[in-house]
Amino acid sequence: MNQVLLDPTGELGAVRREPLQRPASLDGLTIGLLDISKTKGDVYLDRLDHHFKERGLTTKRFKKPTFTRPAPVSLLQEIAAEVDVVVEGLAD
Repeated sequence: MNQVLLDPTGELGAVRREPLQRPASLDGLTIGLLDISKTKGDVYLDRLDHHFKERGLTTKRFKKPTFTRPAPVSLLQEIAAEVDVVVEGLAD
């Protein structure tokens, strides 16, 4: 299946990237929950966090300083080092 991923960070030319393979299961993985600081995003992630924990899954929360800019490199590095998969909460 051909997929095109668009990067909203203002690159002048589209970069072709292959999506990462999804894990067969979340069991045993640490799930990162990234709040991008938009209104009500935390409410959405709170609900996901609750459901994941009900299933016995491990979560770790992260938050961008502002939704108007890309996440700082240090935050991206922290997320990459500490979790296996990420859910990004987008909401208004």
